[in-house]
Amino acid sequence: MSAEVSRHIAVDLGASSGRVALGTLREGRLSVEVLHRFPNGGVPVRGGLYWDLLGLWREILHGLKLASSRGPVASVGVNSWAVDYGLLDDEGELLGGVHHYRSARLNGVMERVRETVGDGAIYGATGIQFLPFNTLYQLAAERPERLSQARTLLMVPDLLHYWLCGARVTERTNASTTQFYDPLSGEWATPLLDALKLPTHLLPPIALPGTDLGELSPEVARETGLHGTRVIVPATHDTASAVAAVPAAAGETGWAYVSSGTWSLVGVETPQPVLTDAALTANLTNEAGVNGTTRLLKNVMGLWVVQECRRAWDNADFAALYEGAAGVPAGGPLIDPDDARFLHPGLDMPDRVGAYCAETGQPVPRTPAEVMRCVLDSLAHRTVDVLEQLEAVQERPIRTVYVVGGGAQSGFLNQLTADLSGRTVVAGPVEATLMGNLLVQAEASGAIPRGGVREVVRASELLTTFMPSGPVPAGERERFRRLTVRRVTDEALSRG
Repeated sequence: MSAEVSRHIAVDLGASSGRVALGTLREGRLSVEVLHRFPNGGVPVRGGLYWDLLGLWREILHGLKLASSRGPVASVGVNSWAVDYGLLDDEGELLGGVHHYRSARLNGVMERVRETVGDGAIYGATGIQFLPFNTLYQLAAERPERLSQARTLLMVPDLLHYWLCGARVTERTNASTTQFYDPLSGEWATPLLDALKLPTHLLPPIALPGTDLGELSPEVARETGLHGTRVIVPATHDTASAVAAVPAAAGETGWAYVSSGTWSLVGVETPQPVLTDAALTANLTNEAGVNGTTRLLKNVMGLWVVQECRRAWDNADFAALYEGAAGVPAGGPLIDPDDARFLHPGLDMPDRVGAYCAETGQPVPRTPAEVMRCVLDSLAHRTVDVLEQLEAVQERPIRTVYVVGGGAQSGFLNQLTADLSGRTVVAGPVEATLMGNLLVQAEASGAIPRGGVREVVRASELLTTFMPSGPVPAGERERFRRLTVRRVTDEALSRG
């Protein structure tokens, strides 16, 4: 490892907040300092739901100004959530707003598209999990007049890179979430879009993680004080950046990851896409990773339900909520966290949890502690469901589960996952997305050797290990499976 100091900036945009962080690489260790935090979320306008991209841009510029005061910075890169995009006109100006993936405009669109071309054609071309907010369905929901004015489609982090330096590309990991990217060719799945009569001329070239897009534009350099700083594309999908920082050892096998935040992304890393009938039946997704890898995973509900319940409880302290849940006896009511009723925001989330329990003949949780225990038990069960599906599809055992992201801080949830799965759970790093973003930039700029990202993570982080504490009570897993029969049956019927 080089003894020289290398500094890089990561912009990390999540569904509820954003950060600008400065990473300092010294003697093979990475230290991360969050310089600026700011809120994010959907803005309702006339029945629609949008992201405030201009507000995010203002906050990003402020964070870059703070970073410039710390000395020379080699590079900057942006990651964000997936699937959402902006449209540019002939002049490169943003057309209208950037729709939020939880917008009601998508109701029924996925079903219509699937009826038009069939699940086999979509999955065979893309290998992507069927989710109602995928970019494919968002594009199909666009008004024809808006599409006719558009000349370029840029995913959210690519749009921000464009504003930073003027380059119009789509980074591979985020392109792979659209459901119109071909994982075998590494190019856009244009025949699929042609079959749906959707425009393909909007799609820019695809760039790999680590691509150097050039220096910040003169305008941005003057505004921020960052001169000579380059824009290096990280893995722009936040989950891909987080998985890049999974602290698995070189050559380690039999591991899976949970990128745990608002969503839980439960998956394994494979050398190539898995496009089998078994993967389609399990509704697994093949998303691109760094260094040519594939992230075979399922996108399931994460801490979103917890976050919305907390909001309904006047933003109660997280630690107190988890402590309260730990004091509630096991074996209580369960929900299917992927039930459609839990997808949308609302201060009635605790009531939705209670309604689900009542409808399924279970005791209704009344107190925040009881609701939290119900939700956390259910999230652990759902994680184990997906681990079992991944084992079956790849026909390989999973012995260790790495939990990265915000959920790594929940010792209670991680112990539940270890107990229910019978597997070792290793938690950390919490800031996996930031670390993955920063270290991909550092690798591309030559500050660390190729393939050295995970070595730096292990050298930089303290990890916590959770071992199964005993056998799972008889019938506990079957009790959860019975609750999810309705959703699984609906998914099977929708696939025809």
